Amino acid sequence: MDKLRDYYALTKPGIIMGNLVSVAGGFLLGSRGQVSITTFAATLLGVALVIAGGCVFNNCIDRDIDALMQRTRNRPLVRKRVTLAEALTLGAILALSGFLVLVLFTNPLVSLITLAGFLVYVVLYSLSLKRTRHGTWVGSLSGAVPPLAGYCAASHQLDVAGLILFAMYALWQFPHAYAIAVLHLQDYARASIPVLPVVRGVARIKRHMPAYVAAFTACALLLFFTHNVGWGYLTVLLAMGFAWMRSAWHGRNGEDDRRWARKSFGYSVLMIIALSIMMSVDFASPRASIQSAPLATASSLQPASKIIIAFLGFAP
Repeated sequence: MDKLRDYYALTKPGIIMGNLVSVAGGFLLGSRGQVSITTFAATLLGVALVIAGGCVFNNCIDRDIDALMQRTRNRPLVRKRVTLAEALTLGAILALSGFLVLVLFTNPLVSLITLAGFLVYVVLYSLSLKRTRHGTWVGSLSGAVPPLAGYCAASHQLDVAGLILFAMYALWQFPHAYAIAVLHLQDYARASIPVLPVVRGVARIKRHMPAYVAAFTACALLLFFTHNVGWGYLTVLLAMGFAWMRSAWHGRNGEDDRRWARKSFGYSVLMIIALSIMMSVDFASPRASIQSAPLATASSLQPASKIIIAFLGFAP
């Protein structure tokens, strides 16, 4: 049982659950009320398994810096309760299982988008750029993939609404990630992770936080102005955006840094949960929303699905 608990910890269940909220929001927005329970369940399961696999690989890659940080020094790989070979095997099984679920039960577009996000997170972010000042930028791209995958699983296409969804979740990553970096500033400095608060100082982050929140809020407004969501979504967005902005603005000078970061982190989590819920219940009908020609459709990517299946070793 101890070994199973260690395996479970390697998957970072908190990150999985947080991402599944955004997957569900994207899926229900894309479904426009026509929900396929089978596809919905397969999307949640497949994306969850892929994220779990990516998190296990991230643990493998980061075991050296995890040993230096207070909040991560007790992770199973650092304490050698799980061997590197065991962790790599677990990560591969989880990721491949997730891709297989997506290939068989969703559509090729979802599979390709999820594969791209997985590669960005594991290869670009974890293996190299996390340890540079560009880590937050790259991490924001992989973090915005789950809601887009959920949207495309339901809509079977990548369109304007999908791009807006991707952009808003990518922009949300910045105030969220910087709040975490301030909360764990000494850990990041000890591990020589050059996040912006370490490189440029907390004062600069606090001054710029209102701009990050404003950029995210403005992007999220586009879902309303393109008639993809209704007035309920708009009301919640403006109320939450104003509260978050007000907190960031008034706390930028003089307030205790950790207290300020904790409040900003709390607002970021509440915002994304609230918007995911509102997208799920306050979507517009297909006729009401602005639908441009899709950039990609599931049917146009059928050959890609065969390539993915062959890559996974399941080709007939």
